[in-house]
Parts: sequence; C-alpha cells; structure tokens
Amino acid sequence: MTVKLFADSASDLPAAYFNEHNIELLPLKVHIDGQDYEDLITIEPKSVFDKIRDGHMPKTSQVSPDLFLKKFTQLAESNQSGIYIAFSSQLSGTYQTAVMIRDQVKEDHPDLDLTIIDSKCASLGYGLVVMKAAELLNNGGTKEEIIEASRFNSEHMEHLFTVEDLEYLAKGGRVSKASAFLGGLLNIKPLLHVEDGKLVPIEKMRGKKKLLKRILDVMEERGDDLSNQVIAISHGDDEELALEMKQLIEEKFSPKDVYISIIGCAIGSHTGTGTLAIFFLNQHS
Repeated sequence: MTVKLFADSASDLPAAYFNEHNIELLPLKVHIDGQDYEDLITIEPKSVFDKIRDGHMPKTSQVSPDLFLKKFTQLAESNQSGIYIAFSSQLSGTYQTAVMIRDQVKEDHPDLDLTIIDSKCASLGYGLVVMKAAELLNNGGTKEEIIEASRFNSEHMEHLFTVEDLEYLAKGGRVSKASAFLGGLLNIKPLLHVEDGKLVPIEKMRGKKKLLKRILDVMEERGDDLSNQVIAISHGDDEELALEMKQLIEEKFSPKDVYISIIGCAIGSHTGTGTLAIFFLNQHS
C-alpha cells in the first residue's frame, strides 16, 4: 500500500516543493481587504508583505474543514495510507480540526488509514520535518519509519527568530501588547523560540550585529552535530538579511546545506516584514 503525505502551508515550503515531491498541500486562509485567499494557491507571500508595507493587517484562518473532508475521503476511497504532518496545535486550530474530520470520515470509511502528527513546529522548522518525511518516502521508507522520524524531528526542532516589529505578533495574540510597545519604543530586537509549540521570548537586545552573533551562540549551545545537518532560514521578504545569516552559519558550522525560503502568507501575516528565523535540530537523528 502506497503512502500519501499531507502538509499545510504553514510549513513555508514553496508550492514547487509540494509539486515536485507529490505532497498534498492543505492551504491556510488569508483575509485581506475583505477578500479571502488560499495561502500559496491564490496568493503569494510577496503580495502579503507588500500589503503589510502599505499598512494593511491581514488575518488568517485554519485549513477549511470542507477541504479536509474532501481530501480525507479521497484518501479513504483510493485505498492509500496517509500521513498528515500538521502545523503546531498551539498556534492554530488546524490540527484539532483535522483529527475531528478524520474521525468523521472514518464513520463512513472505517478502513481509513491516516496518521495525523502535531508537529508543534512552525515555518521552516515544520518544513524541515516535512522535507525529511518526503526524503524517507521517496527512498522507500515504511509508514512506521516516516512517522517515527517525523515525531523525533518535531520534538527536537529548534526555532530561533527575531521580528522587525513586535506589533504583528501582539495583534495576533502571540506576545503581550506591553512587550510590543517596549520593543518598538526602544528599538530593541527580541530573540524568540518555540517551546512545546508556543512562542516564547528568550531575550532582547539592541543592534543587528549583536543579535546575529547571539543567534550563532544559541545555535552552538543547542545544536547537535550542526555540520551534518540541513539548516533552514526563513525571512519576511528580506533575502539580503537571510543571505547574511547563511554566510555566518556556513563560516561557523559548515552544515551540509542551508535552505532558504521566504515566509509564507499565513505565518507572515503574524510576523510582518523583516522577520528572520533559523531552524535546526538539538538532537540529530
């Protein structure tokens, strides 16, 4: 029985990656100016960042329950086995909705074989988990091997990121309004990470050079065998900053590869422009 891999757009992998690796894309929704869009399908990240620069504040919503119903029913009727690696349940209701719809589909299709994994990850941290699963699948890995690796990588994925303006995270309820005000007032750059699927501030500092150096220090403290890892960087439409970070990482750690991608529409709506995020494993599988 073949295995079908599902992932949603909060993985911040480009649409071409989903197509090339035959991964079923489940888009989150983006709402701007009274219009609804499907992340990566009917709107591109660059358009969202341009809107943000023009003063618009996009809103997002989880993957449509109707789309889950359609895709999971198709999976059941195709006699395929499925794995859906989902966006962190602490940042979106997408995972809970997927579980609910899977159970609903099972009432009519009791043989549905679909495992749903809460990645507790976001952006390219989540994307790296999906990339490893796709690699295993393409190399003939069994469903059990893919599930085991995905759970391990999800549990050990580090997220380090900084935002240009905390206001976006505050409006989405991701950080406190007081923190956002203080950061903007003093031009202080926060360094945050993800802990059990939630956004947690580590520290604040002034100046980009200090911040980038601190990111390298934290990578060294937390990373495991970084020279044998693929490290990922996502950015809020600031490729120049991402390339600068890539060069620093390559000089210090010489990783197997550094994968760069623009932050997707759904995540970018909450982080704003100028965001920089770095992802790596704290325990190498």
